[in-house]
Amino acid sequence: MRNRVIVAPQVEAFVKSLAPEPRRALTRAIKSLARKPGDVKALEGDLAGYRRLCVAGHRVIFTERAEAGERIVDCLFAERRAVIYELFAEQVRRQMEADDTDQ
Repeated sequence: MRNRVIVAPQVEAFVKSLAPEPRRALTRAIKSLARKPGDVKALEGDLAGYRRLCVAGHRVIFTERAEAGERIVDCLFAERRAVIYELFAEQVRRQMEADDTDQ
């Protein structure tokens, strides 16, 4: 099975905003999700169904899916550990509300 990592624009912008060493570490860790995940845990509660990658003081929230015989890792959101879960939960809530009003 092939593996592919898709990085959302927010994740890319966050990584680019970091100093050189944390940027390199986070970039390596994200790329490695295609082969062997690093410090990864499943999230619980309101964020059940998502997983997080831990790299020093930063977190990347992602999902995994299979499509046409390919494993796809969607990196959805990245931020500092202190604020990521609250910010991402708020983003998910806003998206769900927008989806409800579109129907």
